[in-house]
Amino acid sequence: MNAHVPAPGRDAMTPIAGIEAGADAVFERRLALSSPAPIAVAFSGGGDSLMALRLTKAWAERHGRGVAALCVDHGLQAASADWTQAAGGAARRLGAGFLPLAWTSPKPATGLPAAAREARHRLIADAARAMGARVVVFGHTADDLIENAMMRDEGLRLGTPGEWSPSPVWPEGRGLFILRPLLGARRADIRQALVAAGETWIDDPANADPRSPRARARPKAAAAAPLMVEDADPVPRELAEAAFVGEDGAIQLDRRTLADAAPRAAARLLAVAVTCAGGQASPPRGRRLAALSERLRGDDAFTATLGGAKVSAGAQIVIVREPGRSGLEQLRVGAGQCGVWDGRFEVSAGDRPVVIQALGGRFKALSDKALRALHAIEAPRRPVLPLLERADRPPTCPILAEASDVCVKPLVPARFWAACGTILKEAAT
Repeated sequence: MNAHVPAPGRDAMTPIAGIEAGADAVFERRLALSSPAPIAVAFSGGGDSLMALRLTKAWAERHGRGVAALCVDHGLQAASADWTQAAGGAARRLGAGFLPLAWTSPKPATGLPAAAREARHRLIADAARAMGARVVVFGHTADDLIENAMMRDEGLRLGTPGEWSPSPVWPEGRGLFILRPLLGARRADIRQALVAAGETWIDDPANADPRSPRARARPKAAAAAPLMVEDADPVPRELAEAAFVGEDGAIQLDRRTLADAAPRAAARLLAVAVTCAGGQASPPRGRRLAALSERLRGDDAFTATLGGAKVSAGAQIVIVREPGRSGLEQLRVGAGQCGVWDGRFEVSAGDRPVVIQALGGRFKALSDKALRALHAIEAPRRPVLPLLERADRPPTCPILAEASDVCVKPLVPARFWAACGTILKEAAT
């Protein structure tokens, strides 16, 4: 384990006050002061995440909120178990809870950094939701913004870390937001502040491996001017607010509003709508998205499929789940358990197991009341509604307001508004 230790006789004057003030401003802007929910921190034991944990804990103590550090052992370094142990010691010393997590799945032969990033987000999201957190703090800095920009210039597909954004994984990240309070701070200043505070931290040797694009970018980024801190690629509010999102998971976009929007904003809204209505984990990209977005700017009526969704274009644009030739997979939820069906509905079972599948053509299995409610829904939306089956009761469709002891929560509306960037702060309750 490589650890930094404070240099003896170092001048006590550090940039910590400026870093604290910047982070506190972010916390005040993004977090709900009265929320009882704990705050999760993605904590590797490295310098940046250590500073993020220190600042989060200090802010949370002033507002009576708990903090838990979530540490992922990817199993990619021989010393990773020691690092996790050291991270746990640091978290407990700061008075934060600590939860070690491990990526135990088989590692891919190619694309390992991206796979490790995704695994980390999924593990952290599951743990954060289980503890009741709605926000996960990450320690990305101004240097990370610069490094990502440099790597994109080299042709790598990397996003821009935003100050506030929905969790990038689905469905594990449902209801979770990522907060990055250190994007205005430079890594060198953070290290100087930690040394002055008597802190030690872990240095991952991968950060200095010249085979890594990020390691190659670091020296140049350290000398570069900072970039502007923004939220992660939001959809213009007026464009998002012209959409209608139904509890059945269908999304309707105003075609004229979409046509009048800037091409990039229109494509971004279309990608969000297709991803959410289609229940997919990640948005469509590339030529198919660009071509469909451009075609929707015209006047012709047509139907297309993209990213697991069917897009029907007339005077309005209606986007619904496309079941495909093989149909949608069933989901079995055990008694007292919770699961997500088709990326669109969260299902919490009662005292007996339940099976969820697409309604399809099984309309006659529904009650007369449900059939009357079904007729109020447009035909293309009906087959992809959830149908609940239990051994002791007739099948039901909860979206049709049928009484049930099974809780079915539509996920599409909240996901859509979060992905559009219209949710700017943690919910208070």
